Amino acid sequence: MGFGFWNFVTVIALAATAVPVAVILDRVGLSKWWTIAFFVPLLNLAALWLFAFAPWPALDDRPK
Repeated sequence: MGFGFWNFVTVIALAATAVPVAVILDRVGLSKWWTIAFFVPLLNLAALWLFAFAPWPALDDRPK
């Protein structure tokens, strides 16, 4: 078997998803290492809920 076409497409799709997630996390002031959580099943749902309701440091520092 080996590494076929669809495996290659899957790897490219995951890599293309990781970059925007890392940029968004950086903009809100969170660590880019959290990107890994988005590729682990069920952990990605927990991380999404965490980010939705956690205080975002970049938003707390903006002028009011």
